[in-house]
Parts: sequence; C-alpha cells; structure tokens
Amino acid sequence: MHPIARNVGDALAVEPTACRELDGGMIGQVHRVDLADGASVVAKTGETPLSVEASMLRYLEAHTDLPVPAVLSASDDLLVIEYVDGDSTITPAVEGDAADHLAALHDHTSEAFGFPFETLCGPLAQPNPWTDDWIAFFREHRLCRQARGAREEGPLDRERFERVQRVADDLSELLVEPDEPALIHGDVWRTNVLAADGEVRAFLDPAIYYAHPEVELAYVDWTDTFGDPFFERYRSRHPIEPGFFEHRRFVYRLYPLLVHVRLFGSEYLPGVDATLTELGY
Repeated sequence: MHPIARNVGDALAVEPTACRELDGGMIGQVHRVDLADGASVVAKTGETPLSVEASMLRYLEAHTDLPVPAVLSASDDLLVIEYVDGDSTITPAVEGDAADHLAALHDHTSEAFGFPFETLCGPLAQPNPWTDDWIAFFREHRLCRQARGAREEGPLDRERFERVQRVADDLSELLVEPDEPALIHGDVWRTNVLAADGEVRAFLDPAIYYAHPEVELAYVDWTDTFGDPFFERYRSRHPIEPGFFEHRRFVYRLYPLLVHVRLFGSEYLPGVDATLTELGY
C-alpha cells in the first residue's frame, strides 16, 4: 500500500483499501484514498504548510454557504479532505450556479481589508494585515509584493519592474474603493471548480481574504474560466461598476500574472507586457 494511504489510515483510524494519484497537485501531490468503511477521501501532501489550507476551508465552511470539501484531518504535511465527485467541465448552467455562489460569498463583509491570519496563494505567502483602504492594501500587499518577489528571483527585469511600479503609483486613479470589504475565494479557475449535473459541487484550493470583489472577477476573466453566462448572472446579484471591463480588470490581472512569473518563469512575461501596454504603461 502507498505510504500516503497508510498515513491517511492512521489519521482517520480506518483501513485504506486503494490509492491512486489525481491531477492538480501544483504544490505537492494529491491522491484519492478508498477506505474499508466505503468512504473515499482526498489526501494532499507537500512542502507548503497544508494546515493553512485546512484553516481556510474550515473558515469557509463555518462562515459561508460556499460548497467546499470538509476537512477530515490536517497537519502541515498531510491534509485529508472529503472526496467530492465531479469534474471541471464548465457549462452555461455551471457558470450560472458559480455566479450565484460567488455573489453570495461576496455578501460576507468585514470592517477592513485583509484576514485574521496569513493565507496562501499556491505556495506563496499572502499577507493580510487589516487595512482600512483597499487601494493601499492592494498596492502594498498584493501588487508591489509580487513585483518585488519576481524582481528579486530574476524573471522580472528592471524595466518591467519599473513599469509595474508606475502602475502601483497611480492606483488611486486607476481603481475604486468598494462599499465594503467582501470575502473572496481568491483562486477560482477551472481546475478548482468541481461540477456535476449543471451545479458546482465544490470550490477547491481557496486563497481567501476580504477584498474588493472585482479582484475575483478579474481573475475569473483572466483565466477564461467563465464567460458571459457567469457575468450576466453575477450582475443580476451584484452590480459591476462601469470601467471594470474597460480598464480595471487589466490592473487586477497584473497580480496573478506576477504570481505566475514567480512560480513558472518567463513564459508569463509576454502577458505582463501586453497588460502594461493595454493600461498605457
């Protein structure tokens, strides 16, 4: 039996009967483990502290109705969660259901931007100090932090770094403050959506914090996870202010692009260039 299966069996005090690797382990390995009691679970292992992911999933389960897998056991190096049957096939019905879920998630508000603890975006730390001003929060703890990391680690050259810095300097003119900080999932893209029968069964791998919900919508747009059916349904639940599709989505796009530059290297630099050019920088 695979060592991960044995570790799962020990954690849950149930005999494992089968184990197979699943796709989607960007920051480690993911396995489905079948148990003697008839249940199936998902086991994640890796170098990133998985207890942080467990805390995020538990927060969503306790405070929202967003469908997420239940946490069954958690430590820094082993996370065991409920197995959710479904796949990442996106249909118009799934897009509409996802829009309802995310609009409801964005109804959960806070008095400030940030989160009670530091979260993760993939393997990268995502600091969340409570901040009263969204634009200041996004500038320092998202955009500039990732630009500095990409510059220090090499893929982002000085000229591109300075162009991003000019965008950061102008954020007060480029972005708008929301009415209230809203809870976001933070990493909604196709692989993190499990669906079946026209419904979302689970959102996976959260990177949560209280933010402007536009940053979530911009990520969905950049990853091309959902299209018009999603945005039309979402707009029926939450207004999308003028200027988002024309300008602001490109400002927010810089953040995940820089994350991907740090994680995957220079193949994402053309996207950074195109986005900066679209913004006029």
